[in-house]
Amino acid sequence: MKSTEPIITSLLDNDLYKFTMLQAMLHQFPQTHGVYRFRCRNNEDTAYPLSQIKDDLEAQLDLLCQLSFSQDELDYLRGLRFIKSDFVDYLELFKLKRRFIKVSIDDENRLNIDIEGPMIQAMFFEIFVLCIVNQLYYERLNDPNALAQGQKLLDEKVQTLKHFEMLQQSDLQNPPFIVADFGTRRRYSKDWHYHVVRTLSKESPSIFRGTSNVYLAKELGITPIGTMAHEFMQAFQALDVRLRDSQKAALEAWVREYRGDLGIALTDVVGMDAFLEDFDLYFAKLFDGLRHDSGDPYEWGDKAIAHYEMLKIDPKTKSLTFSDGLTLQKAWDLHQYFKERIKTGFGIGTNLTNDMGLNQLNIVLKLVECNGQPVAKLSDSPGKTMIQDDTYLAYLRQVFGVKE
Repeated sequence: MKSTEPIITSLLDNDLYKFTMLQAMLHQFPQTHGVYRFRCRNNEDTAYPLSQIKDDLEAQLDLLCQLSFSQDELDYLRGLRFIKSDFVDYLELFKLKRRFIKVSIDDENRLNIDIEGPMIQAMFFEIFVLCIVNQLYYERLNDPNALAQGQKLLDEKVQTLKHFEMLQQSDLQNPPFIVADFGTRRRYSKDWHYHVVRTLSKESPSIFRGTSNVYLAKELGITPIGTMAHEFMQAFQALDVRLRDSQKAALEAWVREYRGDLGIALTDVVGMDAFLEDFDLYFAKLFDGLRHDSGDPYEWGDKAIAHYEMLKIDPKTKSLTFSDGLTLQKAWDLHQYFKERIKTGFGIGTNLTNDMGLNQLNIVLKLVECNGQPVAKLSDSPGKTMIQDDTYLAYLRQVFGVKE
């Protein structure tokens, strides 16, 4: 494929939580300003410097910013219960603005991508940019064995799912084992992503129930899945609330926007322990469950269940969604551990959409500043913390009582 052929051909080719967060920001905080930074966490282990894709990336961003939503796509979004009609009207006029995103190479020959502008623009770039970087990287790598190896591993996943289906049939009393695709941001390519999701949804519909990718959900007739990401809750660290109240303010804003829909809360913006201090009886009753994205998943799940029990809420009425570095086997093992105590769901990303026998890029694009102030997340996995201001990070730890 030539770099002049667009990698992203639809603005719907994005994760659902980008739409849900964008709607909430547009309705409640439309003037919020954000700064996002790109990082490759395995920069030393890449097959070649990512700086080599700069020109192709620039060309792809030019093409991306020419896209708008089609009437068919708008009609699909309008049919989702939690998407408001006025938000779809906004999307009808929506285009990404090229002036808000800049690509550069630093003194150490590393690829830098900086996004700065209104969050109702800036936040919508992330998934597209990560998809483009990933696909350009693997196209230039041009490994002739990748697709054959990917197909072999995909066939093994199908057999694994069929085995789990058989085990499920003999255990109908317990909550179902449910898996969804969360792999848009680090997929091998757009075409491979489509092939993987279509294959798994066809071969194992009782287990494979959905995708975070709205375009694929529409095209394949499966469920789009997602609620919020870290950036939504991080933004409240710089909005007009006390820092200590930022998590509660974010959860409150979400409830105000969706009023019972999209009820899975993300727990690791300042760590699980600090989250549970804010997740009182009010929120525990309003939200359907919690999402895990860092730290030990067994320890996290046990804490969540103990918290519900402490609040006198039956954990079996709630759900835990796991989405951190999963494989099908890891997901199954977690389900077996928790299934008799609480409902579970699993979002699997890179291992589904970029399991090609190649080294995988670990790339992220994170909100680092909001309304002129630094913001950060204190992940339960130390390597996931991303911050440009160490003083603010220390202050955040102090406010929420998080040990270094």
